[in-house]
Amino acid sequence: MTRNARSRAAVLGVSIALVLAGCGGGGDAPPSPAADSTGLEKTTIKVGALPIPDPVALYIANAKGFFKEEGLTVEPVTITGGAAALPQIESGALDISQTNYVSTFLAVGQGKKIKLVADMYQAAPNTFNIMVPKDSPIKTVADLKGKTVLVNNLRNIATLAVTSQLKAAGLTEIDVKFAEKPFPEMGNAINSGQADAGWITEPFITANTNALGFRSIADTMTGATADLPIAGWMATEDWAKENPKTLAAFQRAISKAQQLASSDRKEIEAMLPTYTKIDAKTAAAITLGAYPTALDAARLQKVADLMLEYKYLTSPIDVKSVIATTTG
Repeated sequence: MTRNARSRAAVLGVSIALVLAGCGGGGDAPPSPAADSTGLEKTTIKVGALPIPDPVALYIANAKGFFKEEGLTVEPVTITGGAAALPQIESGALDISQTNYVSTFLAVGQGKKIKLVADMYQAAPNTFNIMVPKDSPIKTVADLKGKTVLVNNLRNIATLAVTSQLKAAGLTEIDVKFAEKPFPEMGNAINSGQADAGWITEPFITANTNALGFRSIADTMTGATADLPIAGWMATEDWAKENPKTLAAFQRAISKAQQLASSDRKEIEAMLPTYTKIDAKTAAAITLGAYPTALDAARLQKVADLMLEYKYLTSPIDVKSVIATTTG
């Protein structure tokens, strides 16, 4: 082959490679330099998260450069809850999202193709409480009969946790009216008479106590719900299959941040004011749950079994089948 022929062949080879690379994205723009160097299917992803302590590892990972080390750009998107975020990951508006395990298993029970990709948060005492205004006549859970209770999303971990307390008080979920309200708005809504009580988590337990004088009438993470796994990260089954290397990169970075959160509270306190709009004093005072570093099917099975008991599910779910396996 002549030198000119070899040159033409080299140019043709490069051209074919570029065309193939362009086709691989289904019509999208060619991969970014980061995608070329890391092999990730996507180098920028949108991740849904609530403005509460649970997803703090997401913000730690961004601030510490853990995602950047993996070739990832992660854009946090504020959500109101896992149930509300489900349509967003199904539509592709979000790549990954925070979810509570109740919403996830409820969706799976309805045939939704959802996978859990990483663990996030586990309850501890006084991290999820039923709260009322300081001058409320409501003193106990039994006093909630006929009252309106605010939750962030219906038929999720909030309603299940409250229902478990209602059962202990001799009531059922039909004895109260559940209504939705985002966590940041609950305090003012209850204080203005829109509802009688709310299922509130940190930092809003501390914030509403300090600002409005709210008091807790029940810690919902006791008895059957003690140490209950609360939240994790979810993606659709299709997304996980189509983006194994991106998912694995996300998992490595979030696990690294989760380990930091679980071992150093100061890291959490420093990060909370950056996305929850609470001050450093409140961040230092709030009660925190645990930050598990790995998905444990046996531990999560407790949630699915509790849901079956309270008829959130009509048939059992094997949690192992909901946990994503990655090859990236």
